[in-house]
Amino acid sequence: MASIGTAENKSPRKHLPIQCLTALGIVFGDIGTSPLYTFKTILGMTPETPDGSVILGALSLVIWTLFVITTVKYISFAMRVDNDGEGGILALMSLLGVKKRRRRGVVAIGLFGAALIYGDGAITPAISVLSALEGLTIVTPAVQPYIVPTAVAILLALFAIQSQGTARIGHAFGPVMFVWFMTMALMGIAGIVQHPVVIAALDPRYGLRYLLSNGISGFLILGGVFLCVTGAEALYADMGHFGKRPIRLAWLAIVFPCLILNYAGQAAIVLDGAPPDGNIFYSLCPQPLLIPLVVLATMATIIASQSIITGAFSMTRQAILLGWLPRLRIKQTSSEGFGQIYVGVVNYLLMFVTIGLTIGFAKSDNLAAAYGIAVSLTMLITSALLFIAMREIWGWPPIAAGTVAAFFLIIDGAFFLANLTKVTEGGYVPLLLAVAVYAVMWIWHRGAVAVTAQAQESLTPIPVFLAKILADGIPRVPGTAVFLTRTTQDTPPLMAWHVRHNRALHEKLFVLRVESLPVPWVAGSERIAVREIAPNFWRADARYGFMERPDIPNLLRASASRGYAVDLEDVTYYVGHETLVGRNDGGGLPGWQVALFTVLERNAVHVSDFLSLPSDQVVEIGRRISI
Repeated sequence: MASIGTAENKSPRKHLPIQCLTALGIVFGDIGTSPLYTFKTILGMTPETPDGSVILGALSLVIWTLFVITTVKYISFAMRVDNDGEGGILALMSLLGVKKRRRRGVVAIGLFGAALIYGDGAITPAISVLSALEGLTIVTPAVQPYIVPTAVAILLALFAIQSQGTARIGHAFGPVMFVWFMTMALMGIAGIVQHPVVIAALDPRYGLRYLLSNGISGFLILGGVFLCVTGAEALYADMGHFGKRPIRLAWLAIVFPCLILNYAGQAAIVLDGAPPDGNIFYSLCPQPLLIPLVVLATMATIIASQSIITGAFSMTRQAILLGWLPRLRIKQTSSEGFGQIYVGVVNYLLMFVTIGLTIGFAKSDNLAAAYGIAVSLTMLITSALLFIAMREIWGWPPIAAGTVAAFFLIIDGAFFLANLTKVTEGGYVPLLLAVAVYAVMWIWHRGAVAVTAQAQESLTPIPVFLAKILADGIPRVPGTAVFLTRTTQDTPPLMAWHVRHNRALHEKLFVLRVESLPVPWVAGSERIAVREIAPNFWRADARYGFMERPDIPNLLRASASRGYAVDLEDVTYYVGHETLVGRNDGGGLPGWQVALFTVLERNAVHVSDFLSLPSDQVVEIGRRISI
C-alpha cells in the first residue's frame, strides 16, 4: 500500500473551487442552518420586549461569537494542529494523549469530548428539520398539527437510506448549500436595507454593554447566542477530508459573510417592527416565495443532518480502531471515498433518539433549550487540549500559550456555564447520552487491556516450544497456519492450545499481531514488520491507522514481495474465541465490569470479519480467560 500523505497533499490547488463547493455541503450544514432558530431563541430569552439596545446587543454578540469561536479559534488555531492531516477531538486526543506522550488524563477528557458529540448529534437533525418545517405555519396555521408527523417521516426516510450510501446524492449537497447561503445573504441584505442601523452592531461594545448592563439575564442569554456556532467543531473534524485551504476559503469567502448578513437582516426587521416572538427567519422572505424557501430550508437541514450522521459513523470507526469501542460491522457504501461508510448500530441508535426527541419536544423552541450544552463542553475540552498543543507542538512559552488558551477557556467557560441552565429543561438528554457512550468506551478498553494482560501470562519461549514439538514427535502437516495473537513475544497461547488438543502443527507458521496506531494513516513501507525466528516460522506486526480498514489477506499478499511467500489458497487462519469470567483470587476487574464487557464482546463483530478473513479458511479456538 502506498504511503498516504496529509490532507493538504490530497488537495491540489487546481481543484480548490470544487473542494470549496463540496465542503459547503459536508462541513457547513450544521452551522449554516443555525439562523433558522438562533436569533428567535435569543430574543425569546430576554425577560421583556426587546428594544433597540437589546437587539443590537444580541446581534453584536452573535457576530463576535462567530468571529472569535469559528474564525479565530478553529480556523486560525485548531486547524493548525493536525494528526498527520486529520483533525477532530479524537485525532487531537490521539496526538497529545498517546502519540506525543502517554497521558491517561488527556485521553479521558478527549474521549468524553467525543462522547459529547454523539449527545448533541442526536438533537441536530430534530431541531433542524422542525425549524425548517415550521415556516409552513406562516403560510397557513392549519398545518401546525402536521409539522411533527412530517418531520418524523423525513427523519425516518433519512436514516433508512443510510445503508444504501449517499455517494450519488452527495454530489448535490454542495450546490444546494451554495444556493442556501446565497439565499440567506440576499434575504439579509433586503432586511438591512429596511433598517441600516444594524450595521452598528459590528462594534463589539454593543454586545459587551448588553452583557454588563443586564446582570444575570444578560449572562444567561449566552446560552442562546451559542447556538450560532453549533457545528463549528465540524470545520476541524472534517479537515482530513478536504484539507485546510478549502475549508478556510469556504468559511471566509461564503459562509461567514452570508451568516452575518442574515443575522443582521433578522435584527433589522425586528427593529423595523416585526414581531420578535414569531419565526424571524421566514419573516425576511416575501410571501410568494415562502413555500420555495421552506423547501430549500428543508433540503438544507436534511444535508446538515446527513453531515452529523456521517460524522458519527467516521468517529465510531476511529474509536474502534483506537481500541475504545467494540468492533461494529462497518459497511463501505462507495468506492469513491473512504468516508462513505455505514455503521448500522450507530444509525439505529441515533434514529431512535432523534425521533424520540422530535416527538417529545415537538417544537424547535423547546429543543433549543436542550441544545448546545454538550457542544459547549466539547469546545471547552478542545481549548484545554489546544493549550498542550501550543506548548508541545508549537513550542510556545508558557506565558504566550497560557494567555491565548485562557482567552479561549474564559469564553468557552462562559458559554458552558450559561448553557448549564438548560440541564433541567432537556439538556440532560445529550449529557446522559454522552455518559452512556463514555461508559461503554471505558469498560470496553479496560476489559480489552485485561484480556491482553492475561494472555501475556505464562508464555512459553519459542525455542522451548519447538524443542517440545520435536521431542513429542508432533507431526508437521503441509500448509501455512496464521495465528492471530495479542502477545508481543514467545509462543501464542492459541498455537500452544492447538498443538495440545490436535496433536499436529503446520509446516509453515505465521504469527500475526495487529496493532492500531494513534495516527490516521500508515505508510506502505511501515505496514508490516516481519522477522524469521526459526526455519519456516515468522512473527509479524501489522500496523493500521485509525482511518484505515484492516485487510489481512491483502497484507499477506503484499508481504510475499519481501520474501515471506504465503500461499493464500493454502492458509488456515486461527483466531481465538474467549469465554470471559472473573478471577477467583480477588484480583482483576470488578464483577459488574466483567459482566458488561462480556455483553459487549458477545455482541461485537467477530475478529475474522473485522480483519476481512475468508470465512472458509478460519478455525476458531475457544478458550476460557479470567479477567
